[in-house]
Amino acid sequence: MSQNILQYESKVWSTADLLIGAGIKQSDFPKYMMPYFAMIMLESRLVRHYKELLKDFDAETIKDIENIDDFLEEFKDYNIGYNDLVIRSQKTLAEICRNDKTFDNDFDAYLKAFDPETKELLGVDRGNTEEKYLDISGVSGQLRKKDILFDTVKKWSEIDLTPFNNSDITTLEEHIKRKWADISAETAGEQYTPDDIISLISEIILSKIEDNNEFLTIYDPTCGGGNLLFGVEDRIKEKFNRPTKTYGEDWSDSLYALAKIESRFRNDSDIKYGNTLTKIHFIEKQFDVIVANPPYGVDWKGYKKDIENDTTDRFHALPSISDGQFLFTQHILSQLDTKGLSVVVHNGSTLFSGDAGSGESNIRKYFFDNDWVEAVIQMPTDEFFNTGIYTYLWVFNKNKPQERKDKVMLIDGSNFWEPLKKSKGKKRREMVFDNRKTIVDTLTDFKDTEYAKVFDKWHFYYNKQAIMLTNVDENGKTFEDQLPVKKNKQGEEIRAKSIKLNPTKITQVLEEETIELTDFEITSYDTSKYNSLIEYYTEGLKPLIDSLDYKEADLKVFTAKTSYYFDNDKETIIEASKEDKSELGCGKIVVKASYKKATKTREASILITVELTPDYEKDYEIIPYSPNNEDNQQNIASFMVKYITKPFAYIDNTIGVEINFNKVFYKPEKLRSLQDISSHLKELENELSKLESELVV
Repeated sequence: MSQNILQYESKVWSTADLLIGAGIKQSDFPKYMMPYFAMIMLESRLVRHYKELLKDFDAETIKDIENIDDFLEEFKDYNIGYNDLVIRSQKTLAEICRNDKTFDNDFDAYLKAFDPETKELLGVDRGNTEEKYLDISGVSGQLRKKDILFDTVKKWSEIDLTPFNNSDITTLEEHIKRKWADISAETAGEQYTPDDIISLISEIILSKIEDNNEFLTIYDPTCGGGNLLFGVEDRIKEKFNRPTKTYGEDWSDSLYALAKIESRFRNDSDIKYGNTLTKIHFIEKQFDVIVANPPYGVDWKGYKKDIENDTTDRFHALPSISDGQFLFTQHILSQLDTKGLSVVVHNGSTLFSGDAGSGESNIRKYFFDNDWVEAVIQMPTDEFFNTGIYTYLWVFNKNKPQERKDKVMLIDGSNFWEPLKKSKGKKRREMVFDNRKTIVDTLTDFKDTEYAKVFDKWHFYYNKQAIMLTNVDENGKTFEDQLPVKKNKQGEEIRAKSIKLNPTKITQVLEEETIELTDFEITSYDTSKYNSLIEYYTEGLKPLIDSLDYKEADLKVFTAKTSYYFDNDKETIIEASKEDKSELGCGKIVVKASYKKATKTREASILITVELTPDYEKDYEIIPYSPNNEDNQQNIASFMVKYITKPFAYIDNTIGVEINFNKVFYKPEKLRSLQDISSHLKELENELSKLESELVV
């Protein structure tokens, strides 16, 4: 960098002084600063390009109209933007701000002198139904009402960026956008990736691609202002002699405009506006490299129908409606070339959120089934500008070397950082070159170290085996043994599901009241309380029946000769008569109420029924997984023998996938020896004794 352009960072930020005086909230600063920053960047680049192109022309000969027109046509052919006042008349923003009397008209003419595409991006005179992007006309109108428009534009016009090249200006732009990201909103981190993380992502990519002069396509579906996308491209071009083209999409008006403006000063770049998840601009393309820092913790309910009705087959499964980051990742992998490489920034929830069979788990399983995940790298906390949480780099590789097939490396980079001399928002740490090199070298070596582990991908799979337990009493007896067995027409023995009782009375004794039921086919009701039999059923009787609890209260069911109740101590159903009492085994006493509509031969009624059933309980067991079906079934069977003591039946088995960094890299705290503890206690006792003696004195 020929001159230190970062000296202008404070100059740019000082333009906010007028906004403070006008009572504009700090969180709104980016809205009022972005348009003018974009404008001075554009002007400086246009002026610099004008001077460079002028070298190819004779300054005297282009004074005539014909040569001027030739010059202007050649200028426009570069497609970097155009402003007729600046290029044809050499009237810059600084010139306009010399006269406050003519400023309003001159500034309006200046804005209208831009080419149509630039006017669209800047938001010059956009109608209410049009996209305004940076909305410079709207913002200028508001500043005019506050009587600070001239002073604001004049302050911006004093920032002269013409001595700096595109790379220098991009550096300044990223520093300014970082500060905007820091103040603009809680989710602003989705817009900006720190420079050190961009360097790490770039270095990972460089370690895996070849310097072979082949054309390289780089894509970011959530490009924001383009800092990650263009930052990766710049670092690749610094190291390799490969021609590149960048592609990006974003849905933020202002950030898209900044990225689009930046793209016009690059050799080959295509930035589109829109929601990547609902409108794909590059559906026909497959990219060599994809990088992204998609928004996390942001819901997608606003376009839920579009996602559910998507016909591109991008989405293998849908994550929780509250967090759409895995939607972007699935889109990324759908557009990644068969030999492509992708590095995506996520928060920790994508590692483990969602149970087996959930959208998140099925998405992880989809990635692992296809063997696209090469590594997951944990970043330090306090790395991003608006959050202190752990973040993770997912490294996807569709062209893994043979020795890495079905392997996944976890790298704990949480301790690879240096403190910043001055915090930047919540960013208090950075990964310097040596930190990043350690991670890249570790990924390249692909061997276990103290902070890295290589696993068979199956390590992250697990069985969620559903079983139906049959609960037993203290003697290991279940009511299931009491159920009668009959043969069906095919001669198969079928066990009944329950035993139905013919109750004469049901009682339940509570501390405050005793409930007693003696009528089990009800056709009448209290007309002073209810308007109909069905109203009595829904509002009166059914809630009462539902409140009956054979375990938690003293519930008894009487029939003509016997009574039934549940003994909580023995966990069994008791059948009692005048002569005898017997234990039937662990089961349930089920009391139900149902409403029967009137028919031609019978009036409407409420029926109360009672049945005795076995006590079945659905449960789930988490069991290690094996890709070999026979071994996997043996794993499940062995687990059941070891841990399940009750009778059970297998139901369904769901395969889940999750990554548990804490479990892999957990280091238990070393406990002190008993001798050390005793010695420390003795010291404390001596100190207490000394204090007591001093108090007595």
